[in-house]
Order: sequence, then C-alpha cells, then structure tokens
Amino acid sequence: MAKVSVIGAGSWGTALAVVLHNNGHEVCIWSAIESEITMLSEKHEQVEKLPGVKLSEDMLFTTDLEQAIVGKDMLVLAVPSPFTRSTAAAMNPYVSENQLIVSVAKGIEENTLMTLSQIIKEEIPQCKVAVLCGPSHAEEVGVGLPTILVAGAAKREIAELVQSTFMNEVLRIYTSPDVLGMELGASLKNVIALAAGMADGLGYGDNTKAALITRGISEMSRLAIAMGAKQETLNGLTGIGDLIVTCASKHSRNRRAGYLMGQGYTMQQAMDEVKMVVEGVYSAKAAMALAQKYQVALPIIEQVNEVLFADKPVKQAVSELMLRDKKVEHDDLEWE
Repeated sequence: MAKVSVIGAGSWGTALAVVLHNNGHEVCIWSAIESEITMLSEKHEQVEKLPGVKLSEDMLFTTDLEQAIVGKDMLVLAVPSPFTRSTAAAMNPYVSENQLIVSVAKGIEENTLMTLSQIIKEEIPQCKVAVLCGPSHAEEVGVGLPTILVAGAAKREIAELVQSTFMNEVLRIYTSPDVLGMELGASLKNVIALAAGMADGLGYGDNTKAALITRGISEMSRLAIAMGAKQETLNGLTGIGDLIVTCASKHSRNRRAGYLMGQGYTMQQAMDEVKMVVEGVYSAKAAMALAQKYQVALPIIEQVNEVLFADKPVKQAVSELMLRDKKVEHDDLEWE
C-alpha cells in the first residue's frame, strides 16, 4: 500500500483518487478551494464536477499543502494546466528529494511553450516527474468503465511504478519513455476537439468529423516530430486514441465548447457555459507559437485560433480550410 495525495479536486483528480483507493492505497485529496474540501468532507462526492461517484469515508480531504505532501510516496498533480506553475511553486517547500510527482493534466504554457512536466521540474527541481494520460474521461473512470492509459517517464522504473500503482482490472496502463510526445499529443488534441465541436455545432456530419480527426492527427504529428517526439506515440493511445475520444465524446468539455461556438456563442460564453477549464483554449495560442518556431503548417489549429481570438465566424473558418491550395495527402509517396 502506498500513501498518495491527489493535488486538485476536479473531476479527473477525483476519479483517479477513487481508482487509487480501490487499489488499496491510502488517499488524500487537496484543494485550494475551502468550499470544495467542505463539500468532499460532508458529502463524500464531487457534486459539481463528478456527481454520482462516491468517495470512501476513510479518504482525507485537506486545504493544507504540507499535510498533503509530507511523507507521501506519490503526488498526483491534477490541477488545470493554467494553475500548474503556481501550484508547483507552492508545493516546492514541502516536496522532498526524489519524491515522485505524476502530472495528469494536459496543456502547454502559453508564454514559455513548456509542457507541464517541464514546468513541474523547473519549479520543483528536487522531485522525480512522470505523466499519466490517454483516452479517458473522468465520468467513465470514476464508475469503473474499462479504460487504457499510458504512464510516461524518462526512466523505466519510474513509469513502471506509476503503472503498478494505478493498474487494475478496469484500468490498464502501458508505459512509454516518450514523455514529450505524450504531452504534446494530450495537449494538441484538445485544440482539434474544439474544431470537431465547431463542426458539430454547425450541423456538419460524420464525414467532416472523420476528416478533422484524420487531418488533425497529421498536424499533431508534424509538430510533435519536429520537436523531437516519436511517430509511434502520436499513432498510439496518447495521440490518435486521445484525439478520437475527445472529438467524439459527450463528456468532452473541449468538444462541448466548440459545439457552442458553432452554435454562435463567443469563446467566453462557451467557456462560461461549460463551467470547467477548457484546456484547448489555453493550448491553442501555444500551438501556433510552436508552429512558427518549428516552421510547421497547422491549418486546422490556425483556423481555431482565428475563431477563438480574432472573432472569425466558424463557417468562414471551415470554408477557408476546404478551399486551401490543392495538396497530395502524403508527400513521401512516389508516383509512377
């Protein structure tokens, strides 16, 4: 049995806390929001973000970071990506040498273009860092529906420790050393999911969705490989697998926000309606900055940025994608 704290009491952190407790670990959930901890303590349920998933009476809920961190075998950092740096900085004084932090949020920091694991390591240099991601929604993981994720770390033994801590009969965990590819796939797919939602909001069909997913993974791969990631990762669970579930699922907040924008909502109105952090909005600008840095064309992500930040009508963005210059699908295939 391990002592594990989940730092962040949103839907994903709560769902993973349930998994860890079911696996026999001693679990603590931390939140900076006192009303959230009061709710968890009194109702043993994340009523607002994960209703219907009950939390065990013997879980600890706290707003005290020191209590949540000191003496724990593993820390699961589950705050939304815009709060990763500030939370990591607050954690630093209490994190011991080589204490393991598992990053489970998804995003790229806009001003530095750093991934979340890079941010954690910069703010808490004494820790060990791993990531856990893949095609998953908290609503399904929380109730034990079969799900497959990937644990990533630079060293095999760290990834295998995360694997053994989380894996059970309904949650299968693979391992990977390509942390960069995993984090880029997990972040960029949220931007493509916004586009898929916009198409749904416009009333477009399955043909459009299939095209967005397929060309989306092509964009994600081009950028990730230019940055040093591996094609196999983008072809796998944390690339195309995560992209499919985020573009298609009723649980996807990114798809939902995009859908509302396709219906005529502004970005802010859509985010207010979703009532949770829409990670794709925060990753979209960073993705374009990376595209410029590495000189990679990302036409779908570029149009999403135009809709989000330049008030371009969604229908016009789709039209411009369809009317781009003629292309071959794969540049490296040879003609007779």
